[in-house]
Amino acid sequence: MNRRLWYAKLGCGAVILGIAAVNLFIDISTKPYIYDIADAPSAQTALVLGASVRSDGTLSPVFRARADAAIALYTAGKVSKILVSGDNSTVSHNEVNPTRIYLLQNGIPDEDIFLDHAGFDTYSSMYRARDIFGVDSMLVATQSFHLPRALFIARSLGLAAWGVRADTGGPKISNWIRELFANEKAVLEVLFARAPKYLGDPVPITGDGREYP
Repeated sequence: MNRRLWYAKLGCGAVILGIAAVNLFIDISTKPYIYDIADAPSAQTALVLGASVRSDGTLSPVFRARADAAIALYTAGKVSKILVSGDNSTVSHNEVNPTRIYLLQNGIPDEDIFLDHAGFDTYSSMYRARDIFGVDSMLVATQSFHLPRALFIARSLGLAAWGVRADTGGPKISNWIRELFANEKAVLEVLFARAPKYLGDPVPITGDGREYP
């Protein structure tokens, strides 16, 4: 029994060390690519990663902060296109169209807004940005707790990607805990080259967003 307990403790310790090592690697390797909006480099596209939308169709504070960061980047001339990637898996669940409306209300030209309706998770969003939209460089707009994983995936897929902080105050501890385990999933997705559930025809980001509603 003591030997079994010892092996169990050893196994748990190895798992904990593995999780810690993966998270430390992702944090350290992506830190040089994270900026405040004012200091961000120029890129082709701002990528707005999806988040929740309220029942009345307005963006949640987290999602609005991401959209606001993209608006600031576009207005400053740091990007020429905005790609909104989110979950539109059902008619009643649509993260991208409300964001398009918000961008239009804030002065972004319709032709420069592109929507990815099948960005069901961060990995799918990055994969589709590369393979469907043909993005060659991007500034990823999301919160600080999410940026390391987003950039790790993007750069592992060969995208020239930098991150801009879209923070709305201190994050919940649950966000950081979620990332601890989401980072492990991201490593596995990259290692096994997981393909997204949906791909489809090319939608060149260099074109006119009005042609791809």
